[in-house]
Amino acid sequence: MRYSKEHKQETHARIVKKAATRLRERGAHGIGVADLMKDAGLTHGGFYAHFDSREALVIEAFSYAMDRAIERWRKVAADTPPEKRLSTIIDGYLSAVHRDDPGQGCAIPALGAEIARESPKTRKAFALKLDQMIDMMADQILDVPRKAARKQATATLATMMGTIVMSRIAGSGEMSDEILSAGREAVLGRAAAAKAPAKKKVN
Repeated sequence: MRYSKEHKQETHARIVKKAATRLRERGAHGIGVADLMKDAGLTHGGFYAHFDSREALVIEAFSYAMDRAIERWRKVAADTPPEKRLSTIIDGYLSAVHRDDPGQGCAIPALGAEIARESPKTRKAFALKLDQMIDMMADQILDVPRKAARKQATATLATMMGTIVMSRIAGSGEMSDEILSAGREAVLGRAAAAKAPAKKKVN
């Protein structure tokens, strides 16, 4: 039976969306192609009608997850006063909701350590999306030269992502909540410090 181009595109998108969730939940090597296809309601044999390799699916699923994260940040930015955008994004990211739902959260804390050991092609694709995320974060840092904003955004994201990783290791109890709180203090304090006027030198 031949399917229309639109049907194939819809099926492809469904596989990518399911894979993006499962990979964040179980890791890049925690689920096989057969399971991914089953989750999408398809047979293992249909995989190569949509993807050249498992690596191609991992890259596309990761890109999908990162694009959704950046879109969410853009929506926050559009709905929030400029001076509150950065803190709103940080609060949403360093939350118990994000910690407890890796399947719908940021892909880098969920998959970053594994991707660092993948092929150059996969790492390059991930690095591109990370760069876009840094740019998006830098856009929310006001009244700072662009180079300084990117530097601050990079440090902020590194702290945020590390905080999520540590909080998930700790589970969902008091220690985990303390880690989230400490991460918020660290990144929000850095943002405030970057905005503060330089102190005049006293002779």
